[in-house]
Amino acid sequence: MDRVKVGEVFKYYSKPEVAAIRLSDGSLRVGDRIQIQGATTDFSQVVESMEIEREKVDDAQIGQEVGVRTGERVRPGDRVYKLVE
Repeated sequence: MDRVKVGEVFKYYSKPEVAAIRLSDGSLRVGDRIQIQGATTDFSQVVESMEIEREKVDDAQIGQEVGVRTGERVRPGDRVYKLVE
């Protein structure tokens, strides 16, 4: 599987387990498989839902900031990749 960088985590909310991601290099859709990687972070998951300013969205483009629920803790500066076949 190939991977394409789409953005970076800039904030993490621990109670709802949501990563705030700034899309600087690519777009993202619900259903995409992503990998989040950093100094102590490395896991992949499917994007099950996304929000922009507390409104559910199905896709987001370069330049937007989205909230994605994660299964694990992430940290600011972690890179976000979209996994493609």
